[in-house]
Amino acid sequence: MRVALGCDHRGLKTKQAVMQLLQELNHAYQDFGCYSTDSVDYPDIAQKVASAVASGNFDHGILVCSTGIGMSIAANKIKGIRAALCHDVFTAERARQHNDANILCLGAEEMSADLISKIVKSYLATNFEGGRHIRRLNKIKILETNS
Repeated sequence: MRVALGCDHRGLKTKQAVMQLLQELNHAYQDFGCYSTDSVDYPDIAQKVASAVASGNFDHGILVCSTGIGMSIAANKIKGIRAALCHDVFTAERARQHNDANILCLGAEEMSADLISKIVKSYLATNFEGGRHIRRLNKIKILETNS
């Protein structure tokens, strides 16, 4: 699996932990920034990761900021992206099963490293169920084209 990663300055430490986890899980990844704790604008990073995922060059993306909210809002502006802000294993699983989420957004300042690891593992291991959920995803695609 190929994963596009990105964070703002508040999510750097968490992104680095996620990179280590991805290595342990033998997933390929590319880091789209940021690379230091110097202040950056999260929409710039979200756009890079979301565009990389939407292009089909990456299977999934993971974005981190202090709460995950800004990253999820920005990433969801890119056509074809279904970014989900997840706070626990249940929401990570449902994001994949029901919404076919292709970007996981995380809040660095509100969750433990252990919980983040569990969320990432669950998100990456869970598949889209299809079935009745396809009809709903098609309605989301219509919303994208009508905007």
